[in-house]
Amino acid sequence: MKFNKAFFLMLLTGAALTGRAQTTDTTHSKYDQHKVFTPLFYQQNGNQFRTAGGAPSAKYWQNRADYKINVTLDTVKHRVSGSVNITYTNNSPDGLPFLWLQVDQNIYREDSRAQATSPVTGGRFVNATHTQGDEIKGVYVITNGKAEKVDYLVTDTRLQIKLKDSLKANGKKIDIKIDYGFDVPEYGTDRMGRIKTKNGWVYEIAQWYPRMEVYDDITGWNTIPYMGASEFYLEYGDIDYTVTAPAGLIVGGSGILLNPTEVLSATALKRLAEARNSDKTVSIRDSIDIASKTSYPNRPTLTWHFLCKNTRDVAWAASKAFIWDAARINLPSGKKALAQSIYPIEVTGQKAWSRSTEYVKNCIELYSQEWFEYTYPVATNVAGIVGGMEYPGIVFCGWKAQTGELWEVTNHEFGHNWFPMIVGSNERKYAWMDEGFNTFINKVDTKVFNNGEYFEKQDVQREAPGMFTPDADPIMTTPDVIQPDYLGYAAYEKPALGLKILRDQILGQERFDYAFKTYIKRWAFKHPTPWDFFHTMDNASGEDLSWFWNEWFMGTKSLDQSVKAIDYNDGDPSKGSLITIENLGEMALPVTALIKEENGKTSTVKLPAEIWQRGGTWTFPYNSTSKILVVTLDPDHELPDTNPENNSLTGQTVDKSVTAASVIKNYIDAIGGADKVKAIKDLSIGATTTLQGTTLQITNKFKGPDKFDFAAIAPAYNNFMLIRVKGNTDSVSLVQQNNAVPTPKDYQHLLVYRFGFFRELNYDKQGYALSLDSRVHVVGDKLAYLVIATQPDGVKVDEFFDTKTGLKIKQVTESPNASAAEFDDYREVSGVKIPYETKTLLLGSPVDMKVTNATANTGLSNDDFK
Repeated sequence: MKFNKAFFLMLLTGAALTGRAQTTDTTHSKYDQHKVFTPLFYQQNGNQFRTAGGAPSAKYWQNRADYKINVTLDTVKHRVSGSVNITYTNNSPDGLPFLWLQVDQNIYREDSRAQATSPVTGGRFVNATHTQGDEIKGVYVITNGKAEKVDYLVTDTRLQIKLKDSLKANGKKIDIKIDYGFDVPEYGTDRMGRIKTKNGWVYEIAQWYPRMEVYDDITGWNTIPYMGASEFYLEYGDIDYTVTAPAGLIVGGSGILLNPTEVLSATALKRLAEARNSDKTVSIRDSIDIASKTSYPNRPTLTWHFLCKNTRDVAWAASKAFIWDAARINLPSGKKALAQSIYPIEVTGQKAWSRSTEYVKNCIELYSQEWFEYTYPVATNVAGIVGGMEYPGIVFCGWKAQTGELWEVTNHEFGHNWFPMIVGSNERKYAWMDEGFNTFINKVDTKVFNNGEYFEKQDVQREAPGMFTPDADPIMTTPDVIQPDYLGYAAYEKPALGLKILRDQILGQERFDYAFKTYIKRWAFKHPTPWDFFHTMDNASGEDLSWFWNEWFMGTKSLDQSVKAIDYNDGDPSKGSLITIENLGEMALPVTALIKEENGKTSTVKLPAEIWQRGGTWTFPYNSTSKILVVTLDPDHELPDTNPENNSLTGQTVDKSVTAASVIKNYIDAIGGADKVKAIKDLSIGATTTLQGTTLQITNKFKGPDKFDFAAIAPAYNNFMLIRVKGNTDSVSLVQQNNAVPTPKDYQHLLVYRFGFFRELNYDKQGYALSLDSRVHVVGDKLAYLVIATQPDGVKVDEFFDTKTGLKIKQVTESPNASAAEFDDYREVSGVKIPYETKTLLLGSPVDMKVTNATANTGLSNDDFK
C-alpha cells in the first residue's frame, strides 16, 4: 500500500502546520554507549524450525491453503456471490481441533470492531458507507464427496470452524466449502471499492472470499482482527477462480486467464498475442471497442477463468469502461511475462495512464534484475477508486494519478510483489517488513528508471524533524497501534531509510545487497519474523548489527552529531589539527566530515559508528596544511540529524565592524533598498510543490503593513484545502484539511512571524531587539551571519544572511513547533528581490516551493484578508 498517496492522505488526519519539530538539548548529551551497544539484544536462540543464523531449518514447516472459487458479479445490485472450496493442509506437528478463517468484508458492517474504533473525524481506513459484510449462507466439510454442515462462529472479521475430529498433523488435509455473498462498498477502506465513470462502473474487488488464517510455529493461530490500517497474513497455495459477469465487461485478475478464446474477440486475441512479443505498449481494447458489441462474444454473460499458482491471495477488477493495453516483460532467466493496464478513457494521455504499462514493465524488470525474479505470468495495473493497493500480480492505483505520482504509486504497489507476496511476512503485526522494505527498493528502482526521470535526491536532514518527533511510535509497533499521522514514517519511510543507511553508510552496497538477497531467497514463499531478518543480515554481511537494530527499530532514539572544537598542534595549522565531535543524541551512526581549508584544500573524513563505543565525545587528527575554514558533518544530508544547526563549525568569528543593524541594512539594500521595499503595498505569489508525490498549488498574498494569506491546495484531490493561514498581527485564522482550527494567541504570533510582510523594516522600531551571534555560521554551502531578532512579545526569530550577498538565506522561529525555511533563487519583482525557491516543512514533510508567478501593487483589498 502506497503512501503518496497514502502518506499524503494520512497527513490530512491532523498533523500540525509546521510539523512537530524535534527539539534537542544542545548543551547536554543524552548519549549512553551502554544502551546502544548492549550485548543482550538477541534474547532468542535458534530452534528446530528456525536457525540461529536466520534461515528456515530442515524441520521448518508451514501450512497450505488451495482454493477453488466461483462467483458472479451482479452489476445492478453491485453484489458478488458464490462459493469457495478450500483444501487446507496441516503440515504442523500439532493436531487442530478448530480452524480460523478471515471474513474481511465484515469490516464494512456498522457494528464492526473497526467502525467502533474509528475516529469521528474520519480517515483513510474509515468506512464511508456500510454493508452487511460477508453474508455466510453455509459452511461445510467435504468428506468422500459429501458435504456436511459444521458448527461455526463468526466474531467480527474472523470465522471459527469447530471440527468434530481434530485435523491430524504432518500433512493431513481437510476440504471446506463456504457459500457466501457481499455487497461491494463504494469506498472499501482504500483497498477495494467501485467508482462510476462515463462508460460504466469500475469494480476493484479484494478481500472477496473467506481465507484461512495462518497457523505458524510462532503463535499458533494468528487471529488479530482486520481493523483497517493493518494488512494481511496469509498462507500460500494455488487459487483457481471464475468470475461470471455481464458480457461487455473486461475482467482482469491475479494469475493467468485460462479461457481467453471464450471471453475475448478474435481482434482482441490477435492484439494480445502481438503484445506478448512487443517491448512497446500495444492496444488491446481502445475507446472504439468500448461502444462496439462486436468486441466481445455475443452472450448475456461471460465467465472469466483464472489460475494463480503458489500465491497467498488473488484480486480482480471488472468494468465495461476499461481501455486495455499491454507489453512483454523480459525476465533475467529468459522467461516472459505480460505487463498490462486497464483504465477508463477519462485518464488516457502520456501524462497519465497511457504510460502505465511502460511503468509496469520497467519496474518489474528492474526488481527482477536487482533482487529476485518476478513469479507471476501477468502484472496488471488497474485505475479506479483505490489510491494504491497491492495484490499478487495485480495492483489498484488511483485513477487520477499522473506523471511522477503515477510512476511512484505503480512502482510501489508492484514492489509489494516482493514484499509481502514473495517474502510472506506478517503484515498484521509488522507493517515495516513489507511497507518499509518495499519503500526501500522503490527508491533504488526510481533512481534507475528512464535515467532517473522521476528521481529526486532525498534530503534526510530535512525529513528528520518529522520522522523523529518526541511522540513518535517505534518501528516495532503493530500498525493498528501506530498513530495515524505517524504511520507513513514508522511503517514506510523510517525503515526504508534504515536500510539505505545500512547500504550506503555502514555495510556498503556489495555486502548489503548480498545479505538482502540472501534474506529474500531464504524466505521466498515462507513466513519470516523480524528476528529471522536481523539474523540473516548479520550472518550474510559478516557484521554484528544488533546495535543498529536496537536503536533504529526498537525505540525512538534520535541523532544529533555536533562539531565541538578545532584545535591546531602547537597552535600552527600547518602542523595538523585535532577536530572534536560530539554525539548529543541517543543514536550512534557513522560520521562523515567535510573539511575546507583556507588554501582551498578540501578533504572528507569518514569514521565508523564504533567510535561512539568510547563515549559521546571523539577527537580525531586531521592533516591540515592551512587554517580550517569550516568543518561540516554529514555534508550530503544522508543522516537524520535532528539538529543540523550544530553540524558545522567555521573556526571563524564575525568581524567587529559587523553589527546586527548593519546586517539588516545590507539585506534591505540587497533586495532593492528601503524605498523600493516600502513602495510594495501588496504582493501576490503563486508557487507549486509536491508533498509525497502529490502536487500542491500555493498562493501567498501580502498587504502592508501586516496582512497575509497563505494557502496550499491539492488539485488532484478536488482542490482539497490542505492549509490556509490568513490575518494580521491582531487576528489570525487557520484552516487545515478543509476545517477551521482554533488558534491560541501565542500560536497566532508564531504564524505572523512565519508569514509576515518584510518584517525587517520594523526592526528599528521600539519593542524590537537585535543581537548578532559572534560566530560565522554555515547554511548549505554558504557562510552566514546569524541575527537573533526578538519580537515585542519576546518571541525570537533566527535569521541567517549570506556574508557575500547580504540576502536572507534561512529563517527559523525559536519555538518547539517551528520549522526552518531556507531561501534561494532571488529574482526581482517591481524592483524588489524575493526568493523564488523556499525549502521548508509542510505538515511535517519536506517541501520545495518554487514560485511560478509574482506580482506587486495590484490593489488587494482588506477584505481579501478577512
